[in-house]
Amino acid sequence: MKKIKYIKLIMLTLVLGLSATSCMEEDWNDPTGETAPYGNNDIQETNVISIADLKAKYASTLANQNDTARITDNIQIKARVTGNDIGGNIYSEVAVDDGTGAILICISQGGLFGYLPVGQEILVDLKDLYIGTYGYQPQIGTPYTNASGRTFPSRMNKTVWQQHFKLMGAADASKIDTLEFDISKVKDQNYLKENCGRLMIIKNVKLAEANGERTFAPEKDKDAGNGVNRTIQGLSSSQIVIRSSTYADFAGTVMPKENLDITGIFTRYSNTWQILMRSDTDFKLAE
Repeated sequence: MKKIKYIKLIMLTLVLGLSATSCMEEDWNDPTGETAPYGNNDIQETNVISIADLKAKYASTLANQNDTARITDNIQIKARVTGNDIGGNIYSEVAVDDGTGAILICISQGGLFGYLPVGQEILVDLKDLYIGTYGYQPQIGTPYTNASGRTFPSRMNKTVWQQHFKLMGAADASKIDTLEFDISKVKDQNYLKENCGRLMIIKNVKLAEANGERTFAPEKDKDAGNGVNRTIQGLSSSQIVIRSSTYADFAGTVMPKENLDITGIFTRYSNTWQILMRSDTDFKLAE
């Protein structure tokens, strides 16, 4: 009896071993890398519109701080990632730009930089997602109503997101344009509306709070959103701020006193520009 059980055990082990080998061979027989391991590879490029046209289509929604619209048309955008969570300062969202404009996509997931690096082109199927604003900053996600009764597009479930995008080739950061911010237009509402969410650089500026000791985002200075706003000399904090999360990798970095060139995703909150640096390489001594 023991001999029969032993033989059965050997046979079961062989079957499991063969099954595992078969699976491994199946994986290794096609190591082309042509099929992306993320997103929905079944999405076909059929009805792509520009981000500028998307914003124009939903202009009435985007003009209201407390309005969110479900996208019911079979439309898509194709754009490149310009900002992600690699430095901890941008959280659960990516910024994308197609050359006509930019928009934020809100996703309830960490480590987005792993498969959505800067320069990665994506095709996004917008049907059944939601568009609106948070502080007039256009973004895509799913509806969320806060304690004040305001509804805006917030972080969509990562499973929903995986069904709505497709990776388009390999990431190429060289195809990303960094626009130079025009300080003379800091109060220009049309300039703010057209460029909020874009990757930009503001050149040869000083941080008003820099004294050789203060850091970008110390815990003691954080607001309710776990962020700290720093101002630029000569410009009002109601016009433009550098906003850093206390969770950012550079939160504890001492702010340089010298003139700087600062790069980041230039978002808006109401009528104020908010610069979101992506990592500690986004600020450097002015050239």
